[in-house]
Amino acid sequence: MTCVEQVGGERSESRGHPILNASGNELYTGKIAGYTPPLLLILDIMEAKAKTIEQFKLHAQDTGSADVQIALLTERINHLTEHLQGNKKDHSSRRGLLMMVGQRRRLLDYLQSKDRKRYQTVTKKLKLRH
Repeated sequence: MTCVEQVGGERSESRGHPILNASGNELYTGKIAGYTPPLLLILDIMEAKAKTIEQFKLHAQDTGSADVQIALLTERINHLTEHLQGNKKDHSSRRGLLMMVGQRRRLLDYLQSKDRKRYQTVTKKLKLRH
């Protein structure tokens, strides 16, 4: 198989994200119609997660405060909700969604009991009902 995928006799060009292996050789430079390599999806998720942590962290090394956890869970819940709208019979993902919603609810209850001002800030930023 070649690095650049041939689709319908036309060459599909790179989208500016070549994937390199440890020795610097390109593993993937083209785009198969409707397919995004898993590595690019993971990189997008990691960037979104870092951005969310940056917005909600309380101090420079913060990655696990209730605020950050609530924000990350909200991102995952929104993504999974979109998935379930198109895949109505995916019951295992629905169970995971319900578990995440419960975990977020417990974290919100904890934050509300410990620091009401932070609770209100987080719910306002994430547009959550309280």
